[in-house]
Amino acid sequence: MSFLDVHQGISSSSSGVLCFNLKERKMTTQKSNKAIHIALWIAQGLVAIMFGMAGFMKATQPLELLTESLPWASDVPLELIRVIGVSEILGGLGLLIPSIFRFKTFLTVWAAVCLALVMGLAAGFHLLRGEFSAIGMNALLVGIALWIAWGRSKKAPIMAKS
Repeated sequence: MSFLDVHQGISSSSSGVLCFNLKERKMTTQKSNKAIHIALWIAQGLVAIMFGMAGFMKATQPLELLTESLPWASDVPLELIRVIGVSEILGGLGLLIPSIFRFKTFLTVWAAVCLALVMGLAAGFHLLRGEFSAIGMNALLVGIALWIAWGRSKKAPIMAKS
């Protein structure tokens, strides 16, 4: 039996066990990838909802209402808050829409990376202001967004329609 035969999973009577093990390994890998695929979809959905809601609030609410829930809002220009809000909405949509419609699916990875960057910058902003309680959530979201980016680029990518 040649390397090509093993690689393609072609079996002969003397190598049936070897090919069975290759098929079994493939099935185990498929089950593992399916679990990661499902976990990634759940993470994408939850993070998209969270960023969508937070972004919608920042993009639409009057400054007076924003300062009640976001104390830092009174210290930065309203235009910056609106830009952050729109960025969060677009990032949340970017986590879902390309993957759902299987069109330019690389945009899901880029959306996750950009949201991780936004949260990293937010953590730095809160650190400078001494708002240490907010940094934990920023760090958690950075980690989840980077996991989504890794998962959708390496472990369980969604293929674009051809």
